[in-house]
Amino acid sequence: MNCNYSAAIIGTGSYVPDKIMTNHDLEKMVDTSDEWIKTRTGISERRIADESTATSDLSTKAALLALEDAGISAEEIDLVVVATVTPDMAFPSTACIVQKNIGALNAAAYDLSAGCSGFIYGLASAYGFISNGMYRNVLVIGAETLSKIINWEDRNTCVLFGDGAGATVVSRCDKGEGILSVKIGSNGNHDRLITQPAGGSRIPVDVESINKKLNKIHMEGGEVFKLAVRTMASVSEAALEEADITVDDLKLVIPHQANSRIIQGIFNRLKVSAEKSYINLDKYGNTSAASIPLALDEAAKKGVLKKDDKILLVAFGSGLTWGASTIKWVK
Repeated sequence: MNCNYSAAIIGTGSYVPDKIMTNHDLEKMVDTSDEWIKTRTGISERRIADESTATSDLSTKAALLALEDAGISAEEIDLVVVATVTPDMAFPSTACIVQKNIGALNAAAYDLSAGCSGFIYGLASAYGFISNGMYRNVLVIGAETLSKIINWEDRNTCVLFGDGAGATVVSRCDKGEGILSVKIGSNGNHDRLITQPAGGSRIPVDVESINKKLNKIHMEGGEVFKLAVRTMASVSEAALEEADITVDDLKLVIPHQANSRIIQGIFNRLKVSAEKSYINLDKYGNTSAASIPLALDEAAKKGVLKKDDKILLVAFGSGLTWGASTIKWVK
């Protein structure tokens, strides 16, 4: 196969539900406070999808905006990848539903599950398919409706998560442009730290598992924090080294929007100054696979990113998984 190509993000789009749930709203539901949440997470509010809205609905709206921004039609898309841990259903894939919704009739489609690292994993997939010449245009979406699997009685997790979708059109470009490096990794030895125990073949959803709330998110926050900071810093350094650039060369760093303390820990390790960061955690909470493309779209639309700027994207998620990518912005 031809390996003379690289891949660039040529269009972005994002969408979040209209409903806003504030910390004060949560005060009425669980034993927590606005001050407690802000101090420990940096989150003030998050978006919540209504009962009739699924992950494919958010994905479709973000995808259409990304296609419009890229200036290409859905028929030109060769592959649709949806990174999510909250698919519409076990099968068919949410990507196939999005493919139908947007009219990407010439595209292959699949979902991938890498937790909060999902978008970086999707970007790595797009980069691989495009750089080897197999595809020209790939639609990569990170989308979640985490509110559907939150235990609203668990104050340690229900304050963290929100719903949303971000989409990117990744297309063929010349070498030295676009994606400069992408690194992904995993360690299944820590598979129990962030889980939704029921819903698969190990523990099917039944009355007993529902009563035990095994169909909801479970997380060991303290262990996740320590691993997240160390691993995200390490994979960031690897991505920078592969691209032969340094932190000083970066215009912007967009981390997974998980927790303000985690983000600060990563920046301290990498020695990244605050003015190089783009954070929207306070408005949306942790939207898992959607968080990076949602923030990327906001940064692009606000004019924070300019042509030839170098940026770093980095994430960490259940699995455990992690990933980072350096990009030379082409828009």
